[in-house]
Amino acid sequence: MSNRHLARTVAMQTLYEWDFNNRKQSLVNLVKSNLREFAPDFNDGGFSERIVKGVEEHEQEIDEIIQKYAPEWPIQQITIVDRNILRIGVYELKFTNDIPPKVAINEAIELAKSFGGESSGRFVNGVLGAVFKDMGGLPPARERGPQPEVSTN
Repeated sequence: MSNRHLARTVAMQTLYEWDFNNRKQSLVNLVKSNLREFAPDFNDGGFSERIVKGVEEHEQEIDEIIQKYAPEWPIQQITIVDRNILRIGVYELKFTNDIPPKVAINEAIELAKSFGGESSGRFVNGVLGAVFKDMGGLPPARERGPQPEVSTN
């Protein structure tokens, strides 16, 4: 298991626990506790914590995006595992500038296959694939850098 995959796994477990317990605990404390418990000798350079903080900071926007691309599934009716895997995937797609979109999608699908139900991988793939498609199949503008000017002559 790669370091970033393990860090995403810890982030997903942390978000799951936080969501399951009605958000009563500090996410930062939970991620530190989960790193100690599940990966005691693992140093992810703060990657897990960055994910959970980013999801918490952008949660409303992320959930609106999920609702837009999974309209048949109100956010609270999506399983806790799938909901938090989607939150990580949408966060990485829309709010980070150092994760390639296809990596974000593939990692989310792998988490869904490992921790979700029988159809979780397909569900996560469908939602995140649609988000990516609407992004034009390209990274967000902040990742693409300056665009060449088009001459109108």
